[in-house]
Amino acid sequence: MDPQRILITAALPYANGPIHLGHLAGAYLPADMYARFQRLKGRTVAFICGSDEHGVAITMTAENEKTTPQAVVDRYHAANKAAFEQFGMSFDNYSRTSVPMHHDTAREFLMSFHSRRILLEKEEQQFYDVKAGMFLPDRYVEGTCPVCDNPDARGDQCERCGTYLDPVELKNPRSKISGAAPELRTTTHLYFPLGKYQDRIGEYINQSDKLDGWKENVLQYCRGWLKDTLPDRAVTRDLEWGVKIPLPGYEHKVLYVWFDAVLGYISATREWSEHTGRPDEWKKYWINEGTKYVAFIGKDNVVFHCIVFPAMLMAWNDHHESKFILPMNVPANEFLNFEGQKFSKSRGWGIDVQDMLAKYPVDPLRYYLAVTMPENRDSDFYWRDFQAKNNNELADIVGNFVNRTMTFAHRSFSGEIPKRSALHGLDEDVIAALRRVPGTAGDHFEHYRFREAVLEIMNLARVANKYFNDSEPWNTVRTDPDRCATTINVSLQIVRALSILLSPVIPFASEEIWKMLNLTGEAAGHSWDFASELMLREGHKLGTAQILFTKIEDEVIESELQKLTTPPATIQPGPGVITLDDFKKVDLRVAKIVECERLPKSEKLLKLQVEVGAERRQILAGIAQHYAPENLVGKLAVVVFNLKPVKLMGQESQGMLLAASNSDGKLTFITPSTEIESGSIVK
Repeated sequence: MDPQRILITAALPYANGPIHLGHLAGAYLPADMYARFQRLKGRTVAFICGSDEHGVAITMTAENEKTTPQAVVDRYHAANKAAFEQFGMSFDNYSRTSVPMHHDTAREFLMSFHSRRILLEKEEQQFYDVKAGMFLPDRYVEGTCPVCDNPDARGDQCERCGTYLDPVELKNPRSKISGAAPELRTTTHLYFPLGKYQDRIGEYINQSDKLDGWKENVLQYCRGWLKDTLPDRAVTRDLEWGVKIPLPGYEHKVLYVWFDAVLGYISATREWSEHTGRPDEWKKYWINEGTKYVAFIGKDNVVFHCIVFPAMLMAWNDHHESKFILPMNVPANEFLNFEGQKFSKSRGWGIDVQDMLAKYPVDPLRYYLAVTMPENRDSDFYWRDFQAKNNNELADIVGNFVNRTMTFAHRSFSGEIPKRSALHGLDEDVIAALRRVPGTAGDHFEHYRFREAVLEIMNLARVANKYFNDSEPWNTVRTDPDRCATTINVSLQIVRALSILLSPVIPFASEEIWKMLNLTGEAAGHSWDFASELMLREGHKLGTAQILFTKIEDEVIESELQKLTTPPATIQPGPGVITLDDFKKVDLRVAKIVECERLPKSEKLLKLQVEVGAERRQILAGIAQHYAPENLVGKLAVVVFNLKPVKLMGQESQGMLLAASNSDGKLTFITPSTEIESGSIVK
């Protein structure tokens, strides 16, 4: 498929905090490079994004700050929109889910599903705060963890032991609103029957993979979910902030944020269509089989974009003449860490985009994130590596080649492009290298291999520097002026090519190069396929040479490193001091996981069958959002062997799996060496 119309979306960032570098590397920079590349290929592109502005986390932030949810989202929407603009994101529209267009779109889907009896209505028990007069979402409930007895566990997860919970499992529950003990009351919610579309989702993913080659990490994650029956998902929740529901009995409920957020891509495209004076233009992108739709996300959003959103679109398409297209690819990146540790707002570990760009130019940051992008596994931002990439690659390779070529042309050829005479071997070799790059780098861009694309282009700059050195124009300008003129002509042709080829990655520097060449229009407006053509004409007057990249001094980086006062291994407060005798009461054993499956009706729990020596036990572990069941079978783990059995979701758990949990909730279970036998005592 060689589409001429491409719809590109980037995950809607949550308007509850500032954008950091991990967000850029995960979803936004790859989406922007892809969009810029496709425009250079002459394709019609709609690049859509916006703020995700609903959900309980925003209401809690508002309460903590003694303000309103609207004030919270207004602040972060404006800040993140400005950060994206400064970073050079080329969105066609950056919308938000609090605008009327989005609410109308989300309600249109809801009411269509409801009128056609797609949604299921279920009664369930939920905590109710009598003093506050409201049902309590999970994060509004605190209590004692049934697994580790942490007295301050949240209704969705215990931060001490990492177990994912349902609020009704907490002991001694209390409301975060009033502090009073809530009571269980019956409430009614609408559910989307995700399992009804399970087989079709599997077929859709397999077919799309054949057409466009999905990433293996995305496929593995999807296969893990599709192995078990997909559960019904609640569409509504008891909350005041969000998309209101126009149904009797649902006056004090809103759409669950997972349902309305993904529809933000559609509403943002509709908004863009109206703003451009073409109210039906959005349909060419969403309701046209000739359009290719690519959704860029981070790996933590795979299930919503590969399973949930496609199922919602299928449900709509089953009952409407106008049928939405589904993503042809969902190229999810892994996580970018910061100096070896996960970005953590609570520990002040990391750097926000606006803080970074207040001190450093945009293009060095874009380049560094592009060449360290976590395409297939987690990667890291290191200050010293950032300095090295700026100094040794941007400044010493690209900047050096452009500057020496431009300076030589001004000094020896009156600032004009000299005549190109008969080509020699060196000329022919470098031109042959130039001819190859649009094809090879372009193929990498087409298939979401951005690091390899940048490497191909940078290799051209390296070859160009070598060509300049080997041609020795500083000598031939005296001994063979025609030979020197040809060298500078060819070098300037490569400068032009680099301006175009690098524009998806470092757009601001590319425009500076274009201006130095005194060319009309913009580098980003010219054709990728003609980047390698020798189109600069003899006698063309060049612009003024400028320094493209300034080197970053060691003292600057040392200063940044000294600011990292929060150690990566900051230890969160635990349950208090215990004695050695207390610790000896805990029996830790090595266990082998022999079976693993998802627990029905739970998005958080996995049911594990483990062998501890000759004994077999069942353990429930809250790691379903971090591990696919099939990836755990055969692995060793450490378990608390003498923990009193507890019941979770109606199932008995006879022990606890040990896992490390950081402040952002990411879990990694403890895996002993394979040389240790099952049943071994951990001391």
